[in-house]
Amino acid sequence: MSAAAQDDAFIGGIGLTHLRVYDMRPAPDGRMSGCAHVHGLTDEGYYVIGGSGTLELHDPENGFRTVPLTKGRYVQFTPGTVHRTLSEDALEVLVIMGNAGLTEHGDARIYFGQAVDEDRAEYARLTGLPGQRGLEGALERRDASVAAYGELVSLWERDRQAYRAEIERFQTVHLRELAGKSAALADVVEAGLGHWMHVMARRIEALDGDAGPARSHTTDQQSGGPVYGMCGVLHQMRGLDEV
Repeated sequence: MSAAAQDDAFIGGIGLTHLRVYDMRPAPDGRMSGCAHVHGLTDEGYYVIGGSGTLELHDPENGFRTVPLTKGRYVQFTPGTVHRTLSEDALEVLVIMGNAGLTEHGDARIYFGQAVDEDRAEYARLTGLPGQRGLEGALERRDASVAAYGELVSLWERDRQAYRAEIERFQTVHLRELAGKSAALADVVEAGLGHWMHVMARRIEALDGDAGPARSHTTDQQSGGPVYGMCGVLHQMRGLDEV
């Protein structure tokens, strides 16, 4: 997206998505959930707008913990945090991403375990299932992730050192993959957060000049069609129209 197109983008260059966690059928562990995954660069926030559920979080420093998700609660976590979202009663969340577009450029990686991480073709096959088979493919991808994720949780329960080593291994694999995309990722950030920094600098500079009133307009968000994402069915807020 060009800098000009960003003039009417979401405040601060954030990404907004409505999420309904997969609850069509349970995962292999009997829970309604999405895939376990991690973001390499992007902070993420959940504002619960309906239902209830649980957010499971993992990182080497803090280990495994859970956060109850109830209507009106807001939870934010940093990149490098492996997470899975579970629905207990039709959980719906407004997801706020730190920079729109980074996830679509490879900022996220799904957890399928070490064997899949070492097999690029298998990782590509699993991540490509929703594009080939729609919702059923998304659920198959989710099931593969949850099956491997169960082993990660088991490590937490019986061998904390091995658990932390596995989290660090997964983080390292993902960051190594991202390193090859650094130029493209920098372009996305410049068009999002970077653009808004320039906008605010110009507004501040105008306070000491004779620029006159700032251009004013009102815009309305437009949601894209359903996307079978890592956590569930997504409706991404893609554009702003004048109203």
